[in-house]
Amino acid sequence: MDQRIINLFDEYTHRPLSRKEFMDQLVKLTGGLALATTALAVLEPGYAAAATVPEKDDDLVTEDVTWPGDGLTMKGYLAHPKGKKKRGAVVVIHENRGLTPHIKDVTRRVAKAGYLALGVDALSGAGGTPANEDAGRELIGKLDAAQNLHNYLAALAYLRQRPDSNGRTGCVGFCWGGALANQLAVHDPQLNAAVAYYGMQPKAEDVPQIKAALLLHYGGLDERVNAGIPAYEAALKAAGKPYEIYVYEGANHAFNNDTSPARYNPEVAKLAWDRTLRLFQAKLG
Repeated sequence: MDQRIINLFDEYTHRPLSRKEFMDQLVKLTGGLALATTALAVLEPGYAAAATVPEKDDDLVTEDVTWPGDGLTMKGYLAHPKGKKKRGAVVVIHENRGLTPHIKDVTRRVAKAGYLALGVDALSGAGGTPANEDAGRELIGKLDAAQNLHNYLAALAYLRQRPDSNGRTGCVGFCWGGALANQLAVHDPQLNAAVAYYGMQPKAEDVPQIKAALLLHYGGLDERVNAGIPAYEAALKAAGKPYEIYVYEGANHAFNNDTSPARYNPEVAKLAWDRTLRLFQAKLG
């Protein structure tokens, strides 16, 4: 697919463009409404076809859970292997659409690897993630950043106090969630590991607060997010923080999202996921 179309979709999904503006530009790029509609079908998510771990997987227990947030009750999707065992715990942080079926699937993937995995719904206070993605993006944009951060810190605290947790915690976030993974690393000194997929970087002056081991994945074609890499890496080096950065050449923003065929890169996604699980194994047990 024409990279200009992918870049336009990225601009739309991060809200500089309205749906109408996006469609008008897409029609111009593709040469007609029919071709624009075809391109959109490849860009927008197809959740059912992309699920890799069934909702009723024989090896997993899944349930909806709640915990006290910052002035509200937070909701999440918990998954873990069957059997009584204390496990390392991972908060899974969604993209800017909310706790979608794709992120629930990613939560089950983490659980299949042997962890207590919690997909947090950042839109709990709005009644939960809506089915309409545009509505989800609009609601995400209205969240209070400080309150949202506190809600995710509370999710980590909730996991640590569970009887099936070994007390070690990590997080993995994607896009909006990648930025938040970086913020959790800054603000939670007990966090053992943080993995950010194509997430915006924290302020350089906040980097010395980080205690967690960092793993940072970026798509080589993701110019918008990648502009912040040099300053982040310089700050990490100056502060002597443990980190790994991988920029995957030829990969787009959202390369891990297998519900969007135009941006999904299966080879890069597998390599990044293997590296993610390797870090969790080393830091979470």
